[in-house]
Amino acid sequence: MKKFHFIFDKNKKNLILKKKFLKKYKNYSPHLSDFIIVFGGDGFMLKTLKKFQKYNKAFYGINRGTYGFLMNKFKSYEIEKLVSTARLISISPLQMNVLTKNGKYYSNIAINEISLLRQTRQAASLQIFNGKRILIKKLICDGVLVSTPAGSTAYNLSISGPILSLNSKKMVITPISPFRPRRLKGKILPLTSAITIKNLDLHKRPVSAVADNVEVRNIKNIKITINNKIKFKLLYNKNYSLNKKIAIEQLRSR
Repeated sequence: MKKFHFIFDKNKKNLILKKKFLKKYKNYSPHLSDFIIVFGGDGFMLKTLKKFQKYNKAFYGINRGTYGFLMNKFKSYEIEKLVSTARLISISPLQMNVLTKNGKYYSNIAINEISLLRQTRQAASLQIFNGKRILIKKLICDGVLVSTPAGSTAYNLSISGPILSLNSKKMVITPISPFRPRRLKGKILPLTSAITIKNLDLHKRPVSAVADNVEVRNIKNIKITINNKIKFKLLYNKNYSLNKKIAIEQLRSR
């Protein structure tokens, strides 16, 4: 018998499911389990992946939110059968290292994207590097987003950024409401890139950085790289994998 740790988001949709699953299966502690089963939406899954990443377990998500891009559609209470036939994919997150205006350092990871957003009604003024090479000398905008392939169908897609396949080994930088250069589109870069973004006007045009759902305000500069030391293992129903979901979104966007 496989051992499962069940995690339920606190919403009305989960009340009946929680009672039935915990009546049918023992809820093992995370470190003793073989799999972690998550009931909720994409936001809840992102929080759970980060919280339980230290246990190095595979996660099977069951959608109890809206779209549930990172989740599977609820099919049955036979979780053992669902897990045994699911396909495994491995995702590495983005790593952000931030220096604030006050000289404080913060570090966090993002599975979907890292976004820089203006904090006031004035547009941000940013300079973007790939390593030591200047990509954009001066970008006046509402913000900018750096996305993984898995996150390219989320916030990135809503601001007309390009969709990346999981095996593309790329990341994408997409401006948010660019004012200058006016028609700047997203840039696709190798996943090995080291992106540095500087705030050119700290006092007049403050900017915050958000890694999925963790915010750091008043940033001076931020360095963004892929963290290959961390691997999130996600399980998907074999007929509706994450690759297939991305392909469907690519067709919809055309």
